[in-house]
Amino acid sequence: MIEVEDAVKTFTVRRRTGRLRRERTERRAVDGVSFTVAPGEFVGYLGPNGAGKSTTIKMLTGILTPTSGRVRVAGLEPARHRTALARRIGVVFGQRTTLWWDLPLRDSLTLIRHLYRVEAGAHRTRLAELTALLELGPFLDTPVRQLSLGQRMRGDLAAALLHDPELLVLDEPTIGLDVVSKATVRGFLERLNAERGTTVLLTTHDLGDIERLCDRVLIIDHGRLAYDGGLARLRATVDADRVLVVDLARPGPPVTPPASVPGVVVERVAGPRQWLRLPRSANAAAVVAAIAEHHEVVDISLGEADIEEVLAGLYRGDRPYEPAAGRPAGGPAT
Repeated sequence: MIEVEDAVKTFTVRRRTGRLRRERTERRAVDGVSFTVAPGEFVGYLGPNGAGKSTTIKMLTGILTPTSGRVRVAGLEPARHRTALARRIGVVFGQRTTLWWDLPLRDSLTLIRHLYRVEAGAHRTRLAELTALLELGPFLDTPVRQLSLGQRMRGDLAAALLHDPELLVLDEPTIGLDVVSKATVRGFLERLNAERGTTVLLTTHDLGDIERLCDRVLIIDHGRLAYDGGLARLRATVDADRVLVVDLARPGPPVTPPASVPGVVVERVAGPRQWLRLPRSANAAAVVAAIAEHHEVVDISLGEADIEEVLAGLYRGDRPYEPAAGRPAGGPAT
């Protein structure tokens, strides 16, 4: 569905160096990125601000032309076949709407139907399906300007999917949404991918979206692909600490970590519950056994590091990207 091979996008930046003099330099926003996305995949595309995510998305949708390299979406060269590609993909930018501000949502969707030349019967069927799945019924006749952010986002999703695209590209679709609206959007995207087989490429800073929805993540940093694989391997790639939560029978001072397991730190105490941070290499069973020798332990739980910490470690360069064995960087996830 998506093929990106050694894609480069360079921008010219002009900087004042004197009263009348300007210095011209080139900046690579995307620097030799390669990856593929198979039909039906749900892929997260992550990276810090300025890493090159939006530039990549604009090359995939035909808004920008690569300086060099090869980009194909649904078998088409996006910049050269932008109109044909638009009939096969849907795009949602969380901070911009494709709806008409002063029109009721229903009329906006009707106009979009004509833009994509969707046959009237197919439009009715698809609109009814999307109305049910996205719970649009109560505000279909409300002007877009009066919709809440969550309602407008659901309207934008419906607009992007009216023509039943093969690929859905999402840029920050849950930005600013409340908990209920996020849950609705996430549940819809999950069903769309599982039941209709729609390929989804998601860029977001909300890592809850990634953990809930994505089987595979691509991470870009400083214009280069830093990681391509699953979340479990990502956690193993970066040497992030784990968290051991111990519930004691009675409140007390912080427990004393065993000297035989270095690097264990009591991070927080709240009544009888204590949180201990363990290096990934630490033997959690040995830590629990040592605590149980001196305290009555009621319950324990061991959690992996938050995905935010893992990504922060990768951005800091705690561990370089190493492709999975048997496949090149940028190939399909294993």
